[in-house]
Amino acid sequence: MNKVIISAAVTGAIHTPSMSPHLPVTPDEIATAALEAAQAGAAIVHLHARDPETGKPTQAVDVFRRFLPTIQAASDVVVNLTTGGAPTMTVQERLQPALRLQPEVASLNMGSMNFGLYEMLGRFKAFKHDWERPYLANSDDMVFKNTFRDIAHILESCSAHGTRFEIECYDTSHLYTAAHFRDRGLLPGPLFIQTVFGLRGGIGAHPDDLAHMKRTADRLFGDAYVWSVLGAGRHQMPLATMAAAMGGNVRVGLEDSLWDGPGRLARNSAVQVQRIRQVLDALSLEVATPDEARQMLGLKGRHNVAF
Repeated sequence: MNKVIISAAVTGAIHTPSMSPHLPVTPDEIATAALEAAQAGAAIVHLHARDPETGKPTQAVDVFRRFLPTIQAASDVVVNLTTGGAPTMTVQERLQPALRLQPEVASLNMGSMNFGLYEMLGRFKAFKHDWERPYLANSDDMVFKNTFRDIAHILESCSAHGTRFEIECYDTSHLYTAAHFRDRGLLPGPLFIQTVFGLRGGIGAHPDDLAHMKRTADRLFGDAYVWSVLGAGRHQMPLATMAAAMGGNVRVGLEDSLWDGPGRLARNSAVQVQRIRQVLDALSLEVATPDEARQMLGLKGRHNVAF
């Protein structure tokens, strides 16, 4: 039986900083959050960056360079950098950290999609920065753009330095898109398929949705993929539990959910890693180490990066 890979998305991408005082924003906070998650048992940490002054998402490589060496020096955790950034960025902006820093893993959304965050305005009233409320309010007219050309450009740009991709699939069509790029020779196996549930604009978070995505992935990829599940908000732990029981891997972290139970904010992503570890223990499942995750995903190794 394969061990379970725990990924921890420790920096908020879709959430604004004011929604939780525990979201890491500065480089030091991001490094600390990543190392805490790794110590708790995450084999992979998925990282975005923030402008430390304004809290806005940024893909500036120099900001990533302010926390990546700290993580690299203190842990053998697998680093996974975003190519998603924010819907307001161009594909060239979003690509820069993965292209120039050459991580072992980078995330890659398999398509353009509506990205509705406006419902959060009904749950959060106070905001720290002037940009936050308009950003959420305008998300009912927001599209995250990743065309076939964009995806091909990212895959081709990063192929020379051996970065593999966390293929983020927010709906069934994204699985078919991943198969399309596999057939074009741009996505060699084993594919790391991260199925995402419960975000407005993507597939829902019903157990039938999860089962449907798993059946489709099995049919398209056979045994040439590694399956993981990300549930947004309150769906994080229930769907991760289902995925683990079905033989899958799991992703938790403050990017995907701010909570550590009903009405209780998680103080960091490590708390969520610890909680899912309790579930895995109860299911008699073992947690993969970073090196075991590298073997399962066919990664190039932690010393073959540019940070």
